[in-house]
Formats: sequence, structure tokens, C-alpha cells
Amino acid sequence: MQVILFGATGMVGQGVLRECLIDPDVTRVVSVVRSASGQSDAKLEEIVHRDFLDYASIEEQLTGLDACFFTLGVSSAGMSEEAYRKVTYDVTTAAARTLVKMNPAMTFLYVSGAGTDSSEHGGTMWARVKGKTENDLLAMPFMAAYMFRPGMIQPLHGIVSKTKAYRILYTITAPLLPILRALIPKYITTTEEVGRAMIQVAKVGYPKRVIESVEIGGIVARV
Repeated sequence: MQVILFGATGMVGQGVLRECLIDPDVTRVVSVVRSASGQSDAKLEEIVHRDFLDYASIEEQLTGLDACFFTLGVSSAGMSEEAYRKVTYDVTTAAARTLVKMNPAMTFLYVSGAGTDSSEHGGTMWARVKGKTENDLLAMPFMAAYMFRPGMIQPLHGIVSKTKAYRILYTITAPLLPILRALIPKYITTTEEVGRAMIQVAKVGYPKRVIESVEIGGIVARV
């Protein structure tokens, strides 16, 4: 399976990339980044591309792909709806439109978030924008598309968040996470589980197009 990854330097993206590189069924990983990461692996092919709203100049490099793992995203804290929509909706759908044109048989897997508003009309800004993004991705003519909605994600294997507030949160809650996972497992997953679940769904599919946090661990457990 040949895959493309967006957001490889983020916390979730780092987890997905790690699992792709160690999965024997993933033979090629194309990672689209704004600046070179310095990471090297026989499977990994980095494409440095600055404009995440226009992929015309690299279209020919985005072919022969079976799945896209789209993990790129930002926190909505302090952002206007217009600014958040540009980073969340515009960037995601620009990539998706190019990929479906170049790879119509592709499976597109998008990391959204627990609480996303599929109605697009709720009172929470980020949830509306995520809902609009999910809905428009599901309407595109991919072979299949899946929306992953994790809740709290525990970073493993030395992975850290690029967002300072999240780093502080994870540092404070780290000693409590094993207890919280035992008490409320449906709300907490790990970077490893998200990566493995996305790869498994890309391989064999899933009955539901929107995959909630509680289902992520179940997908991994059944592998």
C-alpha cells in the first residue's frame, strides 16, 4: 500500500508516520511538508511544498497512491472563524480535490475530533468548521472516505505536541492517564492506536464513515 501523509510533524501525524514506517504492508509513504523534517527512511519520500492551497506544481508527484492520511490541523484557540476555516477547511479540501483527481481509487482518512458538528449550525465554531470539512470530504468521489474523531490523545514513543498548551496539559495529566483510560476508555486513545487504526481502515475499510474515539481502540484490538 502506497500512502500520502499530511501533518507528519504534528503530534498525531508523528504517530501515524511511525506506524506507517513499521507496517510491512505500507511500502511507500509520501509526506507533504512545508520544510524538510530531516527524517530518513527507505519508505519515506518527502515533498517540500509551501502553498497548501495550490498543488498544481506537484500534481504529477501525487499519483499511484492508495490512501491519504490527513492529520494536519491547528487549535482554534484565539482564532477567528475565518482564519480557522482557512487552515482547517480550505487547506484540507484543496488537498483532497487534487488527490481525488489524481487518484480516484484512493481512500481518504481525515483526523477530525470528538464533538464535531455534522449539522454545521451548532454554537461551537471549531465544531461547525470541522463538520463542514467532514461533510464535503464525504461528498467527494473517493473510493472511500473516513472521518476519525478521537477525543484526548496520549502521545507515545517520545512524540510531543507542537502546541505549547497541549504539551503542558499532557505533562500535567501524564501520571493520571492510565487511570483515566481505565475509567473512561471511550474518550482517551493514543497516537499509536490512531495510527494503527487508520492504517487498518485504509486496508480493509470500516462499516461506518464517521469513526468515534471509542471505536478507534476497538479497530486496533481486532487486528
